[in-house]
Amino acid sequence: MTIFIDPPAWPAHGTLFSHVISDDSLHELHAFASNAGISERAYDRDHYDVPAHRFEDLVQLGAVPVSGHELARILAASGLRIKARERPEKLRGGLFRRWQKLGGHTDSDAMRDAWAGVGHDLLARWSEPHRHYHALPHLSSVLRASRLLERSGELPGSEHRLVELAAWFHDAVYAGRAGKDEEDSAHLALWKLGGLLPEVEVAEVARLVRLTATHSPQEGDLTGAVLTDADLEVLGRPRAEYVRYVAQVRSDYAHVSDNDFARGRAAVLRTLLKAPRLFHTRSGSLLWEAAARRNVEAELNEFERAE
Repeated sequence: MTIFIDPPAWPAHGTLFSHVISDDSLHELHAFASNAGISERAYDRDHYDVPAHRFEDLVQLGAVPVSGHELARILAASGLRIKARERPEKLRGGLFRRWQKLGGHTDSDAMRDAWAGVGHDLLARWSEPHRHYHALPHLSSVLRASRLLERSGELPGSEHRLVELAAWFHDAVYAGRAGKDEEDSAHLALWKLGGLLPEVEVAEVARLVRLTATHSPQEGDLTGAVLTDADLEVLGRPRAEYVRYVAQVRSDYAHVSDNDFARGRAAVLRTLLKAPRLFHTRSGSLLWEAAARRNVEAELNEFERAE
């Protein structure tokens, strides 16, 4: 793992700024920034912005100077780069419009206002500053993957709306507490959707949210299979994107020591590999199963080599 810095060339606030990145780990990037006294406010999703007067001392602390072009290449190759379309300011408007479409059934101004209020609350929850992976890009990805599975014939279009609603709520409460977060998110769905949807639909959304704790839908549970497959789609992404996912998960657990994180994460990976299948829809299995197992095995091997 190496920390890189480009020359101060980006004007703002009456000075020039450099970018500081890691080629491997957001966790290590944050550790470097903390040790160097760089404010958390300087972090911008995949890099830190630092003023020109810090350039020399950051190089002395170990940051390797490279050109701006080379730094951009390194960040892209690392898999840690956040693309413009994935940034919260780009995602938020589109996601809210998507939420509003889900409430197209509402037939009064009061109901429409209440529906919009729930959407704003959910977006605020998904935008909480302690979130790195479990944030707006993940919500967007789950919605996109579930739509792909629905269009592939895994679920009647009429049933997809409940999957989308469950996607919105499935990590709405996120404090890094496995099982409890999902249960609290299900309770949030019951509270927020009560009175806006029929009770049977609200109950189904809560049931689906709870399924994301285990990702083990029963045979024939089409909505459950689509939601849980969409939630795990990240496991089957190209290697660079998977590496970025792992780095973001580590940042979500920044409060956990390296040893404790390695032990817990390795246990999760072993559980995944023991499962007879990671994806429960035919399309999900064809699209992501093989790559997911390669990614998970490679990550587990790194932990085992470090033991």
